[in-house]
Amino acid sequence: MKIFNLTNIRLVLMFVLVIFLFSFTSKRNGNRKLTKTKVVFVGDNAPFVRQETVNKLLIDYNREASSIQKLNLDLNKLEKRLNAQEMIEKSDVFVSIDGVLKAVVKQKTPIARIFDNGSSFYIDYEGNRMPLSSNFTARVPLVSGGINKDNNEDLSALFRTIHDDSFLKKNIIGIEIMTDGSLKMLNRNFDYQIDFGKLNDVERKFQNYKAFFQKAVLDSSLYKYKKIDLRFTEQVVCTK
Repeated sequence: MKIFNLTNIRLVLMFVLVIFLFSFTSKRNGNRKLTKTKVVFVGDNAPFVRQETVNKLLIDYNREASSIQKLNLDLNKLEKRLNAQEMIEKSDVFVSIDGVLKAVVKQKTPIARIFDNGSSFYIDYEGNRMPLSSNFTARVPLVSGGINKDNNEDLSALFRTIHDDSFLKKNIIGIEIMTDGSLKMLNRNFDYQIDFGKLNDVERKFQNYKAFFQKAVLDSSLYKYKKIDLRFTEQVVCTK
């Protein structure tokens, strides 16, 4: 019985000691000041948002990182502040062991640039509006015509299809949205117009176009055409 009691006492003392050391270390660590801030961009390297902009969102304008205690940081609040920035898709903010406040930032990915009623903006990969950047201009298809709540989802899916396909991303540079909802497209290296039709059978139409292009480019006949009609999913109709 004495051995049992002595063992229990030792366990309790060890437990109390661990709690004390943990609390002491946590308090001491929390009182430490930051050494610096560091911003890491992941994914697309296009500089839509500057590192200085992210730093200003992390640290108040007139303060130095070295004047801020780790205890006073609200990392969730900082992440929300960064994620509210209109060029940022997602961020992860944390403090390293050596006192560096780090922000890992993923920027939004523009997949089309819209020109409508005198305004211009990007559509990002999620189908949301994204403002233009004063730092960088994305090389994406230029789209004229109206995007609204009725066609936004289908058009965003079309833009994603173009963006994710290396051939289409390189070649499709312009899209015009007609009043009846049909689409006209422009190719980068040739003068013909692509009559895409309505937003149906998108994958099939693009497959037909790529098959036609690969065949026609071999005999140099692409320069002869004025219009490539993809409206009929069973065939590609060309007009000289």
